[in-house]
Order: sequence, then C-alpha cells, then structure tokens
Amino acid sequence: MDNAGMRPRPLMRHCAQREAMTPLQGEILTGFAAHFAPLLEALLSACQEHYGSDLITLAVFGSLGRGTAGPESDVDLLIICRQLPRGRVPRADDFCAHVEPTVTPILRQLTSAGIHTRLSPIIKTPAEIERGSPLLLDMVEDALILHDREGFFARRLQRLHQRLTELGARRIWRGERWYWDLKPDYEPGEVFEI
Repeated sequence: MDNAGMRPRPLMRHCAQREAMTPLQGEILTGFAAHFAPLLEALLSACQEHYGSDLITLAVFGSLGRGTAGPESDVDLLIICRQLPRGRVPRADDFCAHVEPTVTPILRQLTSAGIHTRLSPIIKTPAEIERGSPLLLDMVEDALILHDREGFFARRLQRLHQRLTELGARRIWRGERWYWDLKPDYEPGEVFEI
C-alpha cells in the first residue's frame, strides 16, 4: 500500500479470453483462493448448459475476484444473459433451480475441507449493465471474467475505468475495506456523471 492508502491493481483479470478456454488456463486463482477453481469450472459449465447462447458473461467479483477469499467467503457472481425472467427473485429462483444443483456436490466437498461458502449471484441483462450501476465499481479493478462473449463486459469495465481515470477517481483502502473518491477535485454544487 502506498502513502495515499491506494493499492495498485490491474484493470481486470481474465481467466478466459476465448470461450473455449477453461478457468484453469491462463491467469487464475492463487493461494487459498485456488481451492475455488473446481467450483468455478463447474459453475461455468452449468451456466453455459442452462443459459445456452443467451449467456453473455460470467464473472466473479468480491473477495474471490480480489484474491483475498477465506474459508467463509461467498462466491459473488455476475451473470449477464439475454432473455431473463423479469425481476430479481424470479432470476434467482431460476438459478437456484437449474444451476446451483449442478455444483452442489462441489460445494459439499468444499464444506468437508472446511470451506463454508455459498453462491451469491447477481443476474442482469446486457441493457441493465449498459445503464450502469454502483455495483460495477466493485468490479472495475477486480473482476475475474470466466466467460465474456465478444468481450462485452470487458469493454463495459474498460469504459468505466477510462471515465474514472478522467475524473481522477481513486479507490482508497482502509484496512480490508475500501471506498471510491470519485472526483478528488469536486467543487460544491458541481454535477458530474460516471
């Protein structure tokens, strides 16, 4: 950490640039987070099977995306698909009914190894991602992208990163927590967009 409390981070990490790659090829989880690799491979396969050609992106964020996951960490997932049910609850129910059962045996294996994790999916359409969300700030530097049809999500994060750079935004770390100073030279009454 430097004097300003900022940690240098890569823009994002890609597990798979091409759809034919698996998460274990290329830059992947290290240290304790490597225990999650079989789960991520199974999730990728289950999402591709269930959502089919509607699956645009599968990304991991949060502590696992940052590489700081521990034995109690959730697996925070962003799933971007076309043709989704309307509303958060129907989307989550669909995921729980069709994707989660496929990876339940791996979740049980992790539990037996002392890793008590659960899946925390956020499921959005491409249009919802394009409209933006504060959630993307949690991913702009730490997304672990497992699947990204035609680079859709990587481009969205790149545009956000570019805008944050234009604003002079900084992610400030306080111990294990962080916040964004979106416009350090902000003047009272000034209006700006991200």
